[in-house]
Amino acid sequence: GAALLGVSKDPPAKHAKFAAKHNLTAPLASDPETGGLADALGIWVEKSMYGRTYLGMERTTFLVNNEGRIAQVWRKVKVKGHAAEVLAAAQAL
Repeated sequence: GAALLGVSKDPPAKHAKFAAKHNLTAPLASDPETGGLADALGIWVEKSMYGRTYLGMERTTFLVNNEGRIAQVWRKVKVKGHAAEVLAAAQAL
């Protein structure tokens, strides 16, 4: 009974290509505007690589309950084992 939604600042055409390449069935939302959802959720953050700083999406999962409230947040997500952890938390709601 859970729904998934991916969000990034990439344009819809890039999302479609990514979804096709990885056989994704979950919808992907484009959030290119400053002050949009990514900014409101605090997931458009300053990052650093090789001493260079830039803005980028922090891989984050939000579990939203039936009342539309955020029930749990996972920040700086690592892929391995994450889906099982989120599924268990969703089943526990």
